Amino acid sequence: MASPRKKKSGDSAAGTPIARNKKARFDYFIEDRLEAGLALEGWEVKSLRAGKAQITESYVLLKDNEIWLFGAHITPLNTASTHVQTDPTRTRKLLLNRSEIDRLIGAVERRGFTLVPLSLYWKKGRAKLEIGLAKGKKQHDKRATEKDRDWKRQKERILKH
Repeated sequence: MASPRKKKSGDSAAGTPIARNKKARFDYFIEDRLEAGLALEGWEVKSLRAGKAQITESYVLLKDNEIWLFGAHITPLNTASTHVQTDPTRTRKLLLNRSEIDRLIGAVERRGFTLVPLSLYWKKGRAKLEIGLAKGKKQHDKRATEKDRDWKRQKERILKH
């Protein structure tokens, strides 16, 4: 009988992380999270396996009842084929169910939310993107977040000694 696999400290519920967008949690209140697949080319998958992706400056847009990822930078490997035209910041289609897309369209167009990419990770051998349904923070909200973070850090130092 096989013993259950022990969870390592690096494991997370989302899978093996490739890239995270820490800036999004600072700039937005995340109301809801969704997992979307990505329509990728072969060279992009190889680059993701090497960890050469960045989603900090990327954003998600609705266009023609479809959802697209703009500005995500996937650096091509120097071993990429010469006959393949690589574009590191090309627009990539996100794969979601029609009901999920309709729900997001309603939230973005009627209730004033925005879609923000939060993290890029592997799940069962497939690249997935975690999307956050978010509202923008005002400047005073950002200051309060920074103040709370500093207080938590200071509290940990006090408790440590």
